[in-house]
Amino acid sequence: MSHDDHTKHLNALGRNTDYPDSYDPSALEVFDNRHPDRDFWTLLECVEFTSLCPITGQPDWATVLIRYIAGTKMVESKSLKLYLHSFRNRGDFHEDVINIILNDLRDLMQPRYIEVLGIFHPRGGIAIHPFVNWGCDLPRRDASGETYADFARQRRDGQLLSETLQLGKHLR
Repeated sequence: MSHDDHTKHLNALGRNTDYPDSYDPSALEVFDNRHPDRDFWTLLECVEFTSLCPITGQPDWATVLIRYIAGTKMVESKSLKLYLHSFRNRGDFHEDVINIILNDLRDLMQPRYIEVLGIFHPRGGIAIHPFVNWGCDLPRRDASGETYADFARQRRDGQLLSETLQLGKHLR
């Protein structure tokens, strides 16, 4: 299959950009994972994420880290950028935003495993760093008798505070 065959259905990549002014999960696009027989990590980092406080309307700034093990589909990065930009005028609490992002990406890609971490800039002296993850019920290839859902529980319950603080240290 040629390069064009893999990308001809993508609408955002390589074209002029019209940034959405309201939340729009339809901006997300996927492409086929060329290595579905292998578990590998994809890490996406958005250092300029913005949304609005639902009470005050003040902007909230964050770095959003998305890490996943793909199934048969992967998210196209420019479409992800447009999707994340669509939160710019949306009022949600930090925890809601991160859960919405995970739900939309999970529904779109159907990954084996996905996690989303929001490292929000402090407001009123308090930084909020919500973390959410999800794993499918398929068996893991590298851990006999364990599913990706088991891994998600272990990862969530075992995530060290020091790991989260290390990821957000550039904001302090």
